[in-house]
Amino acid sequence: MKQKLISIIEKYDRISEKMAEPDIVTNVEKIKELSQEQKQLEEIVIVAKAYILLLEQIEEYKELSDSDDDELKMMAEEELISSEENQIKLEDQIKVLLLPKNPHDNKNLILEIRAGTGGDEAALFAADLYRLYTRFSERNNWKLKVIQSSGTGIGGFKEIIVALEGKGAYGKLKYESGVHRVQRVPKTETSGRVHTSAATVAVMPEAKDVDVSVNEGDLKIDTYRASGAGGQHVNKTESAIRITHIPTGLVVTCQDQSSQHKNRAAALKVLKSRLLAAEQDKVAKKRAAERKSLVSTGDRSAKIRTYNFPQGRVTDHRIHFTTHRLNEILDGDIIELIEELKIAEQQELLAAEVE
Repeated sequence: MKQKLISIIEKYDRISEKMAEPDIVTNVEKIKELSQEQKQLEEIVIVAKAYILLLEQIEEYKELSDSDDDELKMMAEEELISSEENQIKLEDQIKVLLLPKNPHDNKNLILEIRAGTGGDEAALFAADLYRLYTRFSERNNWKLKVIQSSGTGIGGFKEIIVALEGKGAYGKLKYESGVHRVQRVPKTETSGRVHTSAATVAVMPEAKDVDVSVNEGDLKIDTYRASGAGGQHVNKTESAIRITHIPTGLVVTCQDQSSQHKNRAAALKVLKSRLLAAEQDKVAKKRAAERKSLVSTGDRSAKIRTYNFPQGRVTDHRIHFTTHRLNEILDGDIIELIEELKIAEQQELLAAEVE
């Protein structure tokens, strides 16, 4: 482990030296690329230096514990016990930091929420989830932009697609993909009977051109008149866009932007992200089959969480985690859930490393 950490520290130092080279200093793109690479190594480098220093101290304490001076020997033995305990803690931390990182974790994301079973109540729950993620975005100072939405007359959503832009956005929300279930008494229910409804959430890293290559010849692009809320262009110009990716059959529509050009750009962004997500799902399913992953199966039809209103309870079924902070979670305070899921995934990865 020590030698591996030394190599990482040396790599970090080489990046620093390269960033100081005259031809690099003036290259904005290269500086940005190197800065991001260095930033990714920063945490492990700090821990690695502390670990290597601790190993040196342990060697010194071992030498002093052989001293003829009883007082010095006792002090060294006490320090040795404490240092070796710290060594175990640091090694556990380092093992987690050395786990392979998802290359998409730092990306922006595309979030899709769709009403599932439950009619109007499912659409209202989809709106609740949209508010949840909107509030979480605000807590993280992320930028949110609605790409496409299909509302209902009572304030729900049949579907809403948004782009979220912010540091580590995908890495934080990637665990949210799947079926979210709600158990509550609908506003339209007169007998007070609890109903169960559902909504599906898909979280996809925003795809760049380097991630996904889309051939224009593989696209069928149709224009049509927008309907519903959409500003002065509604029903006057054919500003709405429908893009069909012929090889996969994926269809993306967009009408919420102010022009045909903007709708086309937004629809392409969603299409590319869906194609990238499909590739990710293949990898996730293969990995899940190999090690029975609980957290990231790539199966978006899987029921992942239940929001039980009568009991004020939220349960994540993947990790059997329950909290009674329903109101706080619906207000976007989901960091506890995210951390628990992250720990579960890390434990799975560590177990796989041992195998």
